[in-house]
Amino acid sequence: MSERPRKPRWLRVKALDPKTRELMSRTLAGLHTVCEEANCPNIGECFTRGTATFMIMGDKCTRNCAFCMVEHGKPEPLDQGEPARLARAAAELGLKHVVITSVTRDDLPDGGAAHFVACTEELRRMEPAPSVELLTPDFQGDPDALNVVLAAHPDVFNHNVETVPRLYPRVRPEADYGRSVGVLAQARSFAQSEGNRRTLVKSGLMVGLGETFDEVIVVLGDLRGAGVDLVTIGQYLKPRSSGAHCDVARYVEPAEFDAYSEIARGMGFAGVASGPLVRSSYRAGEQLEETKRS
Repeated sequence: MSERPRKPRWLRVKALDPKTRELMSRTLAGLHTVCEEANCPNIGECFTRGTATFMIMGDKCTRNCAFCMVEHGKPEPLDQGEPARLARAAAELGLKHVVITSVTRDDLPDGGAAHFVACTEELRRMEPAPSVELLTPDFQGDPDALNVVLAAHPDVFNHNVETVPRLYPRVRPEADYGRSVGVLAQARSFAQSEGNRRTLVKSGLMVGLGETFDEVIVVLGDLRGAGVDLVTIGQYLKPRSSGAHCDVARYVEPAEFDAYSEIARGMGFAGVASGPLVRSSYRAGEQLEETKRS
């Protein structure tokens, strides 16, 4: 049996300071955030920069991906008061950029598309309103559900491919790589049809699961071909010590992340975040603003 790689020094992060932790716990009562649910290493940095990622529609996912920390199980009915609570929390925290993601809700006829819209509409009522990024599941490839979300005109539409196609059967057994790329292509087509109300399209993937360098480059080419504007690449970290999750195959050197970034920019991506601690929502607000200025 091969020895597991040891976590390198570049993955060490500062602990969240108690004052920020207390503010989050008080303000986010009754809400779920990916920052906490997924034990994100950048939790303190994002909050101090006015960004947070809310996870809507409960904390039970209908899928059981081998990389994800969110619990698999039977979800509760949708909470119709959640959109208003989310907006109140965003206002109290003074958030400038709000990322909304969700568990996958294959049990719902629209996959939760209308709930994404309800949350977006509540945020847009704020003064001043934050920019909104929607990080959605694939809605089982249902184009009508996806169009419901896109018609809300999020500033950024995000759907992660997560890994290279060869690893899907092990890492994302209930998903399909081609379907995910198709979701991104549909989002780009919809945004272009809307003219001046252009939504940026974003995706991301993890490395360190056993993929090769060349496989990552192929995925970047697929994403750019689908019209993706923004991309994130980060190190996979195994949730807790669960035997149900994929092991880390290797810890990718910072220089390799730099190489991915250079290649991605050469392909024409408007924004690239590539590094060991990068997550899908890492500095999402800054990435959006930088893209608008370019």
